[in-house]
Amino acid sequence: MSATPAAVAVIATYRFVDIDDVESLREHLMPPAKAAGLRGTVLLAPEGINVALAGDREALQGWLDLLGIDPRFAGLDVKWHPAAAAPFDRLRFKIKREIIRMNQPTVQPRAGRAPSVDAPTLARWLQAGQCDAGRPVVMLDTRNAFEVDAGAFEGAIDWRMNKFSDFPDALARHAPELQGKTVVSYCTGGIRCEKAALWMAQQGLPHALQLEGGILRYFEQAAGTPHWRGRCVVFDAREAVDANGTGEP
Repeated sequence: MSATPAAVAVIATYRFVDIDDVESLREHLMPPAKAAGLRGTVLLAPEGINVALAGDREALQGWLDLLGIDPRFAGLDVKWHPAAAAPFDRLRFKIKREIIRMNQPTVQPRAGRAPSVDAPTLARWLQAGQCDAGRPVVMLDTRNAFEVDAGAFEGAIDWRMNKFSDFPDALARHAPELQGKTVVSYCTGGIRCEKAALWMAQQGLPHALQLEGGILRYFEQAAGTPHWRGRCVVFDAREAVDANGTGEP
């Protein structure tokens, strides 16, 4: 959803893309973010960027404009949400091996995205109980167990994972149960489910999809958020947000 007037705006965005200059990129992007009074975390890794920042809307947009000058980050799909106060305590720029750790080097979203389904289409499929090709649709939660406990899609598969790097082993145990079905992997904002969908395809599940933009985009685009129950855990002081994208800091 579009940002509404609030004391603070919160943004979330990511992109899998080759970054061979992570150190210099951090030195380029961090000072302007600090000067603008932004708070939150920017993760940089050879496989891409992950941004979760809060601040004045104009200041955030200015920093995004600076980021977008680099062709690698032009046209980022940014989720905007209002907040009563900044849900982050300070600004962090971190360099990681992966922006989301899976420990599977053959999974390279920057080389080609996984097939996806958008929120309105998924809502329609869930209502019908099948995809447009007539296959049963199952929702696969790729988040940690405590996140699932706070809120999830009705009937979603939950493998009680403690960390995302558990996903490959969990899939190895359960892959036969998913054969012949359209499997829609989902997570908070899309990073985990994008890697999960690619891994499932590599493991012989040809109808594995990611939910485009994750739960947060479903909140924005699926009217009434059908088949969703509860709140979505976010990793900041809000702890969890409702279908309006708001939470208590």
